[in-house]
Amino acid sequence: MIGLGLDQVFIQCILISRCIFMKARRQAVILELVEREDITSQEQLRQRLKERGFEATQATLSRDIRDLGLVKRAADGAYRTPGSTEGDRLDAAAVLDQAVAEFLRFIEPVQQLVVMKTDVGRAQPLALALDNADVPEIVGTIGGDDTILVICRSPEEAAALVARLRNTAGL
Repeated sequence: MIGLGLDQVFIQCILISRCIFMKARRQAVILELVEREDITSQEQLRQRLKERGFEATQATLSRDIRDLGLVKRAADGAYRTPGSTEGDRLDAAAVLDQAVAEFLRFIEPVQQLVVMKTDVGRAQPLALALDNADVPEIVGTIGGDDTILVICRSPEEAAALVARLRNTAGL
């Protein structure tokens, strides 16, 4: 942004912030759609997003699918998140272990809260895997783009969760 006036830099920052916000909103809608519906193609996903007010190109959808860690189910070819299961809690626990091993980069307890860091675009799938696994220590999760805030019932439960997930992730 060399050679730009202060007003131009400010406008550029606003535009960049808006793009990041729109990407996060679009990806949240994508996660909602694949959880609620059998989306089997990028074109079908693009149409459903358009119905929700989001315009997206095939290249953008490909990046979103990659960023969110979506996979296609073998049975019907529908997109699913790493945390989604049609089986029992054992399946959800196995999916959680896989998501933790693949996505978790940092974890730290803060009283009864746990802060988790992932690579960009990986926090939502990991937060969903945590939610689907019904981990008894977890009251709730808030997932951003690369950070997850986990709320536990007590500092002791937060410490136990951190120890278990660090072990699973090899941290």
